[in-house]
Amino acid sequence: MKIPDSIKVYGDINFRGKCPKESLEQITFVNWIRKEYPDTHGLTLFHAKNEAKLKDGQFQAINKDRAMGMVKGCPDIHDHGSPSLCMEIKRKDHTQSKIDDEQIKYLLAAQSHGAFVCIALGHEAAIEAFLDWKACAKL
Repeated sequence: MKIPDSIKVYGDINFRGKCPKESLEQITFVNWIRKEYPDTHGLTLFHAKNEAKLKDGQFQAINKDRAMGMVKGCPDIHDHGSPSLCMEIKRKDHTQSKIDDEQIKYLLAAQSHGAFVCIALGHEAAIEAFLDWKACAKL
């Protein structure tokens, strides 16, 4: 699925080259949040661990997680506010990452409920997106 125009992409979509893995970009971003906003967003910003776990017979665990509310496509970063923040973080060189149809569907559904949704290419883009969200949110 192509990223719809209604979902803002932060970062340079033309960048190509060496860049950290998605997990490192996310760790850098979350560490920045915790350092800059230790008593607010550092406490409330979260990652809904939602990656596929189908390895070595974990089918039962997946079914239980789904029954407890795990949703396919849930983005990497969430924070509370009005609107809420739903951010998917990808590598700075987005050609080294993949966005799933489920992720796009989730972001569109969250957007239809009024959430601030975006895709950030790298941690710098994630910080920019966070600051844009913070500027428009009622916190």
